[in-house]
Amino acid sequence: MSVNTIAINQRLNRFDGHEEIWLFGYGSLIWKVDFPYLERRPARIHGWVRRFWQGSHDHRGTAEAPGRVATLIAEPNAICAGMAYRIAPAVFDHLDMREKNGYLREVVGIEFKSGETVDGLIYIAGPENEAFLGHASDAEIAAQIARSRGPSGLNRDYLTHLADALRDMGEQDAHVFAIERHLNAGLAI
Repeated sequence: MSVNTIAINQRLNRFDGHEEIWLFGYGSLIWKVDFPYLERRPARIHGWVRRFWQGSHDHRGTAEAPGRVATLIAEPNAICAGMAYRIAPAVFDHLDMREKNGYLREVVGIEFKSGETVDGLIYIAGPENEAFLGHASDAEIAAQIARSRGPSGLNRDYLTHLADALRDMGEQDAHVFAIERHLNAGLAI
């Protein structure tokens, strides 16, 4: 699969004919909301964990020195907290460009704090995409993040903004917070 997934996502017809769609954000879509939305609500999805296993060649790194950003990895009984946005389908023109580095739209069940559930979409960068970096220790991920920079800025800013947003939501994410601790310890040296 090509790293650039814009054309693939534009061919997907999930939710065609809908005037609005729920989108679940679990990474920068929590804190970098550069798109219009009709409603925003804290939410979670089941069976997925957030991992910094996706390479960023276009935003938080370069082709020669990719950064690391969040993707989702299937894990039974897991829960991933994030933010859901009710959006108009036209917003996908912008989002497909933003998430073009290996991310594909997938249908997911989204659960709100009220217990209400809806079907919506997420962007997932799976292991089959060319930008996927896969598992590494929290310390190795932090070291890569510390030295990475791309057109959207420092990779460490992505991590710290996500960690802060999760704390603001009252959510825990052991993976994100462990990487943040390693990053902060390395910067203090």
